[in-house]
Amino acid sequence: MSNANLRAADRIKNDEFYTQYADIQKEVNAYLEFNPNVFKDKTILLPCDDPEWSNFTKFFAQNFDNFGLKKLISTSYAIESKSANIPYQPSLFEQTSPQYDQTKTRVKGKIFTLTRRSKGITDIHHLKWNYLKGDGDFRSEEVTTLRDEADIIVTNPPFSLFREFVAWINHGKKQFLIIGNVNAITYKEVFPLIASNKIWLGVSNGAKEYIKPDGNFHKMGNTLWFTNLDHGRRHQPLQLMSMAENLKFSRHQKIKEYGYQKYDNYDAIEVPFTDAIPSDYKDAMGVPISFLDKYCPEQFEILDGIGRYSILTNEQTRKEGNYLSMINGKALFFRLVIRHKGGTK
Repeated sequence: MSNANLRAADRIKNDEFYTQYADIQKEVNAYLEFNPNVFKDKTILLPCDDPEWSNFTKFFAQNFDNFGLKKLISTSYAIESKSANIPYQPSLFEQTSPQYDQTKTRVKGKIFTLTRRSKGITDIHHLKWNYLKGDGDFRSEEVTTLRDEADIIVTNPPFSLFREFVAWINHGKKQFLIIGNVNAITYKEVFPLIASNKIWLGVSNGAKEYIKPDGNFHKMGNTLWFTNLDHGRRHQPLQLMSMAENLKFSRHQKIKEYGYQKYDNYDAIEVPFTDAIPSDYKDAMGVPISFLDKYCPEQFEILDGIGRYSILTNEQTRKEGNYLSMINGKALFFRLVIRHKGGTK
């Protein structure tokens, strides 16, 4: 196998994870609780999806009438577009279908559609499928046209293409619910959208286990749902103590012992724990990315993201090798810089 194919196979090994039905149901139900009509009369696109195996397709098809959907579209990558060396056998479903084409099965993506029926129940048994003209890459003109038709995009995109996928959605100005790696928060292509409240975290923390193509389970505790669909949890403000109360009563020994230290190269204090954010401090504070799970936009504003650089201003550190998120010469992991709403400008 060539080096290029080895890299491709490694990418697929790291990208091919199917989301479990229960995890999709848990997340989607939270949006329905906040707004029962969130999907009503909407066209949903599930790209990058392998519809024959996907729980996304199964979930939305089975709940088509319950959600009041207008149309469901699900597309997959052709196996050849992933890697020519991946073992592949067409499913029994495909092989027994009248439209099965041996010359297309490896090189063409597939499209499944479900449209509201004028009479009777619309469910998974009414899904229709065919081959796409191309390989199903979401960046293709063919799938981009489907994006433009859709109202909401829901999927677990390839982690290695997450930046491009977010840009693709953003360019189409679509609502979405997608899964990504927690480190995507720090991407320069993603963080400005988070800071400007164009993207926020979903309700649950991704999933603990995903299904691999071979049917085995893969534990993964570093994934999150990213969305621009509103839900109730993001409007719940944190209950916080004052700075003096934290210094005296915090459950974190680090706060009691060291207090709130200033960064060496950035004008903000370090707050290493979300529950230790002081309620009465009005200036800039650096917090871990886990803060986003509790972020209430009515309570806080996001000013920046700092590590080696400032993401929003592209400000470089004053000395080579120094980080903006550094205290006493020790570099800390990426920090969100936040401030209470109405705080000091």
